Amino acid sequence: MTAVVPPEAVSPDHAAGYRAGRTLPLRVEAVRQLRRRRTLVIGGVLAAMPFVILAAFQIGGTPGRADRTTFIELATASGLNFATTMLFMGTGFLLVIPVALFCGDTVASEASWSSLRYLLAAPVPRARLLARKLVVGLAFSAAAVVLLPLIGLAVGTAAYGWGDLRLPAGVSLPAGEALPRLAIAVAFVLLSEVVIAALAFWLSTATDAPLGAVGGAVFASIVTGVLDAVTALGDLREWLPAHWQYAWADALQPQPEWGGMLQGVSLSLSYAVVLLALAFRGFARKDVVS
Repeated sequence: MTAVVPPEAVSPDHAAGYRAGRTLPLRVEAVRQLRRRRTLVIGGVLAAMPFVILAAFQIGGTPGRADRTTFIELATASGLNFATTMLFMGTGFLLVIPVALFCGDTVASEASWSSLRYLLAAPVPRARLLARKLVVGLAFSAAAVVLLPLIGLAVGTAAYGWGDLRLPAGVSLPAGEALPRLAIAVAFVLLSEVVIAALAFWLSTATDAPLGAVGGAVFASIVTGVLDAVTALGDLREWLPAHWQYAWADALQPQPEWGGMLQGVSLSLSYAVVLLALAFRGFARKDVVS
């Protein structure tokens, strides 16, 4: 007689050598994402941007002085000023794109390639699959946010020398004090972009179209920025992540102020927790057919 094997005896949890904790290692997922063309393009664009701005200054001369001095007008004062200018230019839109791309394209792209169901059939637990992709997406997003001012610092120092950070208020910060302050500003920008990363990731789990997930997150960032400019909303604007996106400048004041930065980070992380919970909850119940 042929023995009847109960279903649980051949389930993945009972398969010989199967360990859920060993499926989809971070290194494998990171290498896969690193080799993708969009990663190389985004990295190349961010690395080239400081050279483009430097060339614009070399061709057009020193930035003109406006009625209200900004970091852009002081970009050629030192390498630290140039790096701060790159961070200023990237905040609000330029750095939103790579964050939305790395976190919004990660799951939806698998679905669009019809490979998502094969990953789950490996079998990779759904929560582990999302956690691995989220960690790698956030890591690449952090690298993108750091890359722009870091290259800017190297390019600016080579072009304009190492010196104190001149501020729009008319005073300067010693270079030794300004450098860690700039690092804090970069960390704030990264944390403030977490809400965009979480939104893009949630959309990525809800759609099979990577462009829809990435575009939805970028569009939401633009809309919140527009709403923040509507002064008629009054105190309601403080509930918009875009309201605090330039609060990092407070860290570069002679007497740093942390209130705005703390509120911006708290708001970003609070929204992110809700969006990520929706992503994990929805994907756990999703009928994956692609």
